[in-house]
Amino acid sequence: MDEALNKVKLALRITTALFDTQLTDLMSAALLDLGIAGADGSGVVISDPLVLQAVITYCRLNFGEPEDWERIKKAYDEQKAQLATATGYTVWSAEG
Repeated sequence: MDEALNKVKLALRITTALFDTQLTDLMSAALLDLGIAGADGSGVVISDPLVLQAVITYCRLNFGEPEDWERIKKAYDEQKAQLATATGYTVWSAEG
């Protein structure tokens, strides 16, 4: 999780450890949110580039008050929808 945290901090242009706890909580919330949407299979690990990008987008959306909130929200919703319907990222069984 430390490597992912560093990538989130880099994306948010944060250079201090002051917000590490808040960002770690946001990262955990992002993974839970993806799980609620159905993207919760064995493929959903934070080291996966698609999952990591969705986590970064979620953190950008929920950290501070971004000026382009609606654009970021739309991007996150699209990433979540793609993960929730992609083979290898979902918990939906083949049996229905």
